Amino acid sequence: MSMTGDIDGYDLIGDVHGCGATLAVLLEKLGYHQRGGVYRHPRRKVIFLGDLVDRGPRIRLAVTIARRMVEEGQAYIVMGNHEVNALSYSRRCRDGSSCEWLREHTPRHNRIVQETFEQYRDHPAEWEDTLAWFMEIPLCLEIDGLRVVHACWDAPLIERFLARHPDGCIDEDFLYDSVEPDSFAFRVIERLTRGIHLRLPDNVEIHSGDGFTRRTFRAHFWAESPRTYGDVVFQPDNLPGDLELRLLSVDEHAKLPYYAPSEPPLFLGHYWCEGVPALPAPNIACLDYSAVKFGRLVAYRWDGEQALNADKFVWVRVPRDMRTREQPWEVDLD
Repeated sequence: MSMTGDIDGYDLIGDVHGCGATLAVLLEKLGYHQRGGVYRHPRRKVIFLGDLVDRGPRIRLAVTIARRMVEEGQAYIVMGNHEVNALSYSRRCRDGSSCEWLREHTPRHNRIVQETFEQYRDHPAEWEDTLAWFMEIPLCLEIDGLRVVHACWDAPLIERFLARHPDGCIDEDFLYDSVEPDSFAFRVIERLTRGIHLRLPDNVEIHSGDGFTRRTFRAHFWAESPRTYGDVVFQPDNLPGDLELRLLSVDEHAKLPYYAPSEPPLFLGHYWCEGVPALPAPNIACLDYSAVKFGRLVAYRWDGEQALNADKFVWVRVPRDMRTREQPWEVDLD
């Protein structure tokens, strides 16, 4: 297959979540080297799967590396839910609204963005410029025979979205509309960046390893004829009790799109996978392997193949002794 720009292939990189130093190590391992403050490869480009920010120790460094590569034509990127969160958290509601912020400043939301805001606190102009750049990031990407989205490829919804936003990017009105649960914007943002969540039965909760209590679970969308919760659950936390045997309802079935094996290769982040990278389906790769939880920062080296190959995963483990804040000279890549 001939690639756009006469390159040999793409290296897709999962959720960085502020592990900026580890990102630099992974890029070097993939054969990218810094020239003029930008990581470059003579014959390949990177595609970032979103979620550059939050939680990790070197958020500004992660954003700087990715942004410079994108702006220099060395990489593409799609938006993750944490970039959406940052935009909504930082914008006040419009006059006449009953809310103060598009994303409420609750203790839970405050905790999620805490590291990002602390690391940008002394760099307010840089943060505002970063937020403006987030608005330039598309929600999905289809190029050279592959597809990229942070959480879920819902073809009919994406088709409708791209008919209105051909570049795949949202605008301010779309962002403001996205906080209204009945809006088209909400459905697009929720599905593409957060995926499918099925509600747990009443009085059932999941107490996650990250300290949050959840009343929904993440479901995937590549089971052809799913019958039970266990057929679609896709998250590191186990379902309580015997819920994996619970039958899907008609309404729950209706929430699940289906991505068939005949569809183009699809790359996702978002799902906090653990262990050695593996393919959940022959044409689907999830590249989020919990880097910021001392897991792996994972890439897939794609060379045009339609049937993906687990041998083409490349990763770097995130050691605990690297969790120190970046120094100014590490952010200034020049």
